[in-house]
Amino acid sequence: MPNENQEKRISVALDGPSGAGKSTLARAVAKELNLLYVDTGAIYRTVALHVLRRRVEPGDAAAAAALLPEIGIAMAYDPAGLQRMYLNGGDVTELIRTQEISMAASAVSAHPAVRAFLLEMQRDMAEKYSVIMDGRDIGTVVLPGADVKIFLTASCEARARRRWLELQQRGTPKDFEQLLLETQERDANDMNRSAAPLRPAEDAVTLDTTEINFQESLERIIEIIRERTGL
Repeated sequence: MPNENQEKRISVALDGPSGAGKSTLARAVAKELNLLYVDTGAIYRTVALHVLRRRVEPGDAAAAAALLPEIGIAMAYDPAGLQRMYLNGGDVTELIRTQEISMAASAVSAHPAVRAFLLEMQRDMAEKYSVIMDGRDIGTVVLPGADVKIFLTASCEARARRRWLELQQRGTPKDFEQLLLETQERDANDMNRSAAPLRPAEDAVTLDTTEINFQESLERIIEIIRERTGL
């Protein structure tokens, strides 16, 4: 983990739609450049898990907001540097990685009360550490003053296919057409919500990974960060 007392802290905002590869790439960049990786999507997924456990409809803004005072969220990093999520004391890192939670998180994250509830937690990490933070509104809302802003994207079909392959490898296959529909639905939800809609920051570099592989994407992101920070 980067030293919170280091002289110069830098912040990298990595935004983009679901399935663009933000988490995997951000984790690799963090390892390469000695940054702390903050997966903000995991934080929203943790809220979504609590909402579902309480049998509340994720799209019900008032009901979701009413649950916020009882939600205790904590983050920790294991020896491998991987972010672990805790909900009211319990490790939910694996539980929040289902498609059901993904869709619920999309709905929950549209509520202004939920976003306000989590905003300071995210900003506090950037104040203490050199971070690469991924999400939907990091460069536009959470860290508008980030040193580097990158908007990572890929075609809807490419993102759905990557998810399809991932589920195949996990042994939990799912129909490609269904995944494509869910990806399109999540894109619509994220881009059209009133609170912090998904869009590139005006000063962000857009990187389309539809036609390039993981290593090429990683090298390009590192190049962008180094050009702008001197790392």
